[in-house]
Amino acid sequence: MAWERNVVLKSPLELEIMREAGRINARALDAVRQAIRPGVTTGELDKIAESVIREHGAKPAFLGYPGPTPYPATINSCINEEMVHGIPGERKIKEGDLVSIDCGTVFQGFVADSAFSIGVGEVSDEVVDLLKVTEEALSLGIKQMRNGNRVGDVSCAIQQHVESRGYHVPREYTGHGVGRQMHEGPQVPNYGIAGRGMVLRPGLTIALEPMVLVGTPNTRVLRDRWTVASADGSLTAHFEHSVAVTENGPLILTEL
Repeated sequence: MAWERNVVLKSPLELEIMREAGRINARALDAVRQAIRPGVTTGELDKIAESVIREHGAKPAFLGYPGPTPYPATINSCINEEMVHGIPGERKIKEGDLVSIDCGTVFQGFVADSAFSIGVGEVSDEVVDLLKVTEEALSLGIKQMRNGNRVGDVSCAIQQHVESRGYHVPREYTGHGVGRQMHEGPQVPNYGIAGRGMVLRPGLTIALEPMVLVGTPNTRVLRDRWTVASADGSLTAHFEHSVAVTENGPLILTEL
């Protein structure tokens, strides 16, 4: 997709609609977070998210999304070495797992997209540190979402923090513009050079999503043709917010 040719600046009214879409998405993810425990299936979590979204007059953004096959669920659910795009089903969550949940919502024609990762019960020190570093990387990327900065400033902030802690970011999967479409311009990699790339302007809305791997930057696609996992089977984590550039600094659209 030529994302750079599909950059759409949003009006204040459109940002308000996106903010409401983001609140609905945040409610769905919060309900899923509260339901995560050993013995729960990822399919059960999917039903919870869909119920919350529809109760608020919105639609799941991922359901039916085109790909190798139409995506069959409301959320992406990934466990341990799985990074993104995992299809929920009968798999049961276990004590010690690292679970990543990504969700999208369409409200009045606009998309909100966000994700979180969480450790289940007693987890290893490696899981605790990976979660901390990944969430910090998202926060540092968001801080760079300011009028006059460039895409490379966002990407560089994420990459430097992750790699300074000994972890890795994938090259094939990136953040992206979001709005009336799930994927708009610009493409926002989790690696880059400060001062390079498109200038950020008020009204630009981007789904920032650091994906962090323990072992190497390399990934593989599983047999379902959707789920992306670390190539070496090492742990991964994923945090995401949809964020708007405004005259007053970055505005997170997908918080409660």
